[in-house]
Amino acid sequence: MTRETVRRLGIMALVVVALLIVFSIANQHSYFLTRVEQQEVGVRFRGGRIYEVVGPGVYNDVALFADLKKVSSEAVSFSVEDPEVITKDRQRVGLLVSGDVFRPGVAQSDRLRELWPSYQGLYLSDDALRNRVNDLALQAMKSCVGDRTFNESVIGASRDVLLLCIDERLSELAMNLGLEIKNVAVPNVVLSAEAQASLDAITKSRLDTELAQQDAIKAKEQALADQAREEGAIRVQLARQQEEVRQKTTLADLERTRLEAQRAVIEAEKENDLLAAQKDLEINRARANAAVEAARAALAQETVLAELYADNPDYAYIQALITNASALRATDKIIFTPEGTSPTIVVPGPGIYPTVDTTPAEPVTPTEPVTP
Repeated sequence: MTRETVRRLGIMALVVVALLIVFSIANQHSYFLTRVEQQEVGVRFRGGRIYEVVGPGVYNDVALFADLKKVSSEAVSFSVEDPEVITKDRQRVGLLVSGDVFRPGVAQSDRLRELWPSYQGLYLSDDALRNRVNDLALQAMKSCVGDRTFNESVIGASRDVLLLCIDERLSELAMNLGLEIKNVAVPNVVLSAEAQASLDAITKSRLDTELAQQDAIKAKEQALADQAREEGAIRVQLARQQEEVRQKTTLADLERTRLEAQRAVIEAEKENDLLAAQKDLEINRARANAAVEAARAALAQETVLAELYADNPDYAYIQALITNASALRATDKIIFTPEGTSPTIVVPGPGIYPTVDTTPAEPVTPTEPVTP
């Protein structure tokens, strides 16, 4: 190698070094055609300070210590597990919490400017951000679980309340770093063997209690159903009896109405009969009065004769004798007996003696009454 060649090589080396020095100096004070992607936020620096926060685009700048740093606006997922968290009633549980964390965007440029000096490492490194959020999530988990009992942390809808608590506390802690937490979930609760046994016992006891309550409710409902069925049967029986009573009452009313009508008819008939009897009585009385008057008329002559006889005894006696005498016939037999004795019957006939001749003779005036 000749001296000329060495000299040329030395010059070229000096030029390269100079270019490198110039490029290095220029790189510290400028940038050209630097692209900010859709999922990024650009932070532009001049003189070591932020002078602008920009969205997606292509940027150039030449200034003293000009620079452009890119902050990802994509979600950084995290998942952290604490195998042993102590509850308020001193039970051990394990929790797994997951979610997404977001850095400040263009809309929070003021917040980004304020917090950049302290937390630029979190804004530029996903690993650093994930580690810090994991620590915050562990703190939120211990705080929320420590304020609650085992049942309030694990059983049923209490897990939703626990999730809400972790989400709120983690968001409060992340807000101080300019970060936003979303989609927090508690996908798993890990129980120790003792806690699992206790939970199984509690679950069994609760199931037994619920079963007993269901049996009690079923028995109560069955009793109510039986009671309702019996009450229904009683109501039907009462309704039947009431209907029978109503029908009997109706029949009794009809019978009473019929009897009243019949009694009215009988009373009318009695009144008619009474009127008829009264009419008959009046007729009979009129007939009797007429008969009496007729008898009186018929006996008027005899009454006069009786009065004549009563007033003239001798005349009555003569009339009696005449009557007796006129009553005798040729065939009659007259027997005279002493007063106070019984006559002897004499049957006339052949060979009977004495025979009395009853041929009429001269009239003789009797001195004593003749007894026929």
